[in-house]
Amino acid sequence: MIKTISKVGNSHGIIFDSALLQLSHLSPGDQVNVEVHPGGTITLTPLEAKMTPEDLSNIVEETMDEYQATMKELAK
Repeated sequence: MIKTISKVGNSHGIIFDSALLQLSHLSPGDQVNVEVHPGGTITLTPLEAKMTPEDLSNIVEETMDEYQATMKELAK
């Protein structure tokens, strides 16, 4: 995907259109870490990984399985 650097006020930026946001799983307001590597390569990494409902469900299920005996004791 080719993007053009545009002037934004006194700064410059790249416009993230809806397709790029969707492909990168980013939303307006998300924070990213910006790294500049030797040779000029720039990487953007989301600060918080977004969890899908399925991911959350799996984590809860694994936790319940792992701590089943403890939770039964706490429920008494």
